[in-house]
Amino acid sequence: MVKTAFKIAYIGTDFYGFQRQPDLPTVEGELLRGFKKAGVMDDPHKSNYSIAGRTDRGVHSLGNVISLHADSNATINQINYYLPANIQIIGKAEVPHGFKPRFAEYRHYKYIFFTDPYSEKILNLELMKNAAKILEGTHNFHNFSKRSERSPIRNVKELNVNQIGQLIVIDVIGESFLWNMVRKMVQVITMVGNGKMEDNEINLLLNPDNHAPITPVPPEGLILMDIKYKDIDFTYDKYARNNFFKTLKEEYIHRRTIAAAEEEMMKVLKAP
Repeated sequence: MVKTAFKIAYIGTDFYGFQRQPDLPTVEGELLRGFKKAGVMDDPHKSNYSIAGRTDRGVHSLGNVISLHADSNATINQINYYLPANIQIIGKAEVPHGFKPRFAEYRHYKYIFFTDPYSEKILNLELMKNAAKILEGTHNFHNFSKRSERSPIRNVKELNVNQIGQLIVIDVIGESFLWNMVRKMVQVITMVGNGKMEDNEINLLLNPDNHAPITPVPPEGLILMDIKYKDIDFTYDKYARNNFFKTLKEEYIHRRTIAAAEEEMMKVLKAP
């Protein structure tokens, strides 16, 4: 029996996170139903089903990974037929029987948010970049997640902050991350940028003896862009990617229309 890894794309807006939950729509719940209907997997335990990571409610993905021993040779698009349009398999790879998707070479997250065009305060991009550099490297990230997690030591390989027009784009690359760690790092970087925190205070947050709760930024701006594995190359399905692109485009136009209407209303209210 061949073991296969699947690359999963999804829009997280309508789901209560990745992990299956009783009576709630989740990405994993839809995937398991789709696999069963397509005849790929009936029993996750018997199929050695495993996942790379559990994204939170509202978080999106272009690169989450699951693996399993498939019961059939169903194609990507045969499986996608049984999945909702906002969850699609876009690639797959044959992997060794001992492959575990959580042990990745690195993960790439991207967080995106709009700056407030009506605010008198302007984010200091240089200070944000300095804050990001402090968070790079190997640190104890106890304060950036649940303090009950077993090993808070993590290595952030890259943390880059850029501004594109009114957008702030933050790319985070590392082998693994704690729960909410990326969103809490973004919160700290933003607080430094708007003057609510000095960059020298970040070292205090990286000291586990200093208990400092951090509120994570909202999940809707976070994308799990990709997960890379040594010596594993995924084959991407053009048809599946195009279908997911169409779904994203429809969602994008819908939300841009709402945003444009809201912007017009704000202009009227701000007018003298």
